[in-house]
Amino acid sequence: MRVFMTGGTGFVGSALTERLTEQGHAVTLLTRKIRKSAAVPRGVSMVEGDPRNPGSWQEKVPDHEAVVNLAGASIFRRWTDAEKRLIRDSRIQTTTNLVNALERRTGMRTTLLSTSAVGYYGFHGDETLNEDTPPGNDFLAGVARDWEMAASKAAAFGVRVVLCRFGIVLGSGGGALGEMLPIFKKGLGSPLGSGEQWFSWIHQMDLVRIFLFLLEREDLSGPFNCTAPEPVQNKALTKALANVLEKPSFMPSVPGFLIRMVKGEFGNVLLKGQRVMPEKLLNGGFQFQYPNISSALQDLLDPASE
Repeated sequence: MRVFMTGGTGFVGSALTERLTEQGHAVTLLTRKIRKSAAVPRGVSMVEGDPRNPGSWQEKVPDHEAVVNLAGASIFRRWTDAEKRLIRDSRIQTTTNLVNALERRTGMRTTLLSTSAVGYYGFHGDETLNEDTPPGNDFLAGVARDWEMAASKAAAFGVRVVLCRFGIVLGSGGGALGEMLPIFKKGLGSPLGSGEQWFSWIHQMDLVRIFLFLLEREDLSGPFNCTAPEPVQNKALTKALANVLEKPSFMPSVPGFLIRMVKGEFGNVLLKGQRVMPEKLLNGGFQFQYPNISSALQDLLDPASE
């Protein structure tokens, strides 16, 4: 299979590219700048272009059986008006340009796997959420809703559209753990706010396996919650992370008002969260290798493996 990918050099994309090429698939990565000195892995080709802008790169898209859309600016920052525009535009414009390119496909069965996020649902306290839960009304929910709408337009061209709603991705090469580890390794890890908020997460390699599963299952389409089947509350995450690192976890909670003072509106993401279940993946027969937080953290952070 030939796979075209945006965001392929990022945290998730790099791991997915490696697994795809291991299985013999040919991967084309869209990158803003091709470095002539950079080594290109076997099975990978590079196309230069900015996915936020139309360009000659779009001519390459219809030549592929699958398109994986991972591009989007990080939300882990203080949200000024300018940052909000970047977060939104990097997703909507990229997706719109990909969909416009897919209109040119002819006679080939094509799948678009487009990233979204569990922020789609907004904040629901202890309520368990599945793919049928309607979107929320906060900033991130609005971005995710419009992001999915942009991707779904590809269905009009005969493309199978799969919307991958990510939870917080846990991996050894960065992501959320990269933010938390320095503090926890010093024995200073503590719950955020009440500690009661739900944390819907996914092990990086289970996420890669989900993409491969959805690429193969041509009978599946629409939204899928890409989260582990056992979400945890923030206080349970804190305890599990401290236990795996063999560090204490007796520090008092960080007050919510302090988090909001430092992080602004983004602080709500840390203090509220969602309790999301991967109902459609489970019903489709997907089996998680790391279904609970202890097994995931043990794999990623076991001191004995360092």
